[in-house]
Amino acid sequence: MSTDAALRPETDAKGHIDATGPAGPRRPRFAGRAPAMPRPAAAFHSVTAATAALLGLVAIGAVIHEPVLIPPLAASAALVHCAPTLPLAQPRSVVIGHLLGAAAGYAVAAAAGGSAWAAAVAAGVTLALTTLARTPHSPACATSVVIVLQSPAPDRFVPLLFGATVLLVLTAFTASRIRRGAPRYPAYWW
Repeated sequence: MSTDAALRPETDAKGHIDATGPAGPRRPRFAGRAPAMPRPAAAFHSVTAATAALLGLVAIGAVIHEPVLIPPLAASAALVHCAPTLPLAQPRSVVIGHLLGAAAGYAVAAAAGGSAWAAAVAAGVTLALTTLARTPHSPACATSVVIVLQSPAPDRFVPLLFGATVLLVLTAFTASRIRRGAPRYPAYWW
């Protein structure tokens, strides 16, 4: 028996490919392993909750005249509301990850200034720190980039960042309790 005969799909009497085969039904070749599309109500709920949280953060930033952290916090909101079971979306990763990103951003800015090169280094340092601390949260890299490129005052920025991440976690917690059948957030607190 040749090896290519062993790799050919089984066919029925009419020459049609047997899609069930010995291992059960096969998925179409290009189906991939992506998760199923969410139900419209679930998608609407997730998007509405994330948008409401971000609008609240923008309002707070506007009232106290501080830079708005929309890029990193929008990414965090997407994770906690749309993928609440991932390790990247857990409270420990969201809060500690952003704080480590802030620390890396201020340290790199102090050592190398506010260039795009320094921002890239800050993002890499943040990724290393969050990995070592077991708090993976890729949006925290954007926090360090924002700090290097915008140079916000740490005494106002860090408390705002901390409060914003805690508010984001609390809105995700609340939103997961409102919709029946939604995955519970968080999967773990610490």
